[in-house]
Amino acid sequence: QLHLVESGGGLVQAGDSLRLSCAASGRTFIPYTMAWFRQAPGKEREFVATILRGDEGTYYADCVRGRFTVTRDNAKNTQYLHMTGLKPEDSAVYYCAARFGTGVVVTTRTQYNYWGQGTQVTVSS
Repeated sequence: QLHLVESGGGLVQAGDSLRLSCAASGRTFIPYTMAWFRQAPGKEREFVATILRGDEGTYYADCVRGRFTVTRDNAKNTQYLHMTGLKPEDSAVYYCAARFGTGVVVTTRTQYNYWGQGTQVTVSS
């Protein structure tokens, strides 16, 4: 069982930067594809970014590409989401997710088996 815990959310102003962390425990997450999703009030949970197992590649939603960067530190069992140029529309609860990876980009939330509890990001205008 893989247990995920997010941290790093908060209240920032438009244009600011923020780094989210997702610490994994229970087993090594090296074989897992990791991802970030977000959910704003009244909206569906949406894909943000993913990083394949073993740093095989990354993929981003169009709305964050060029502003967000997903990384992972396998030695620390931790995934990060570096967010820059934040906009009010980025406000949401951000969730860390994992699936036993096959080296294929997956953006569908139902394909992920493990989830964190979420961390709130609020961007004021």
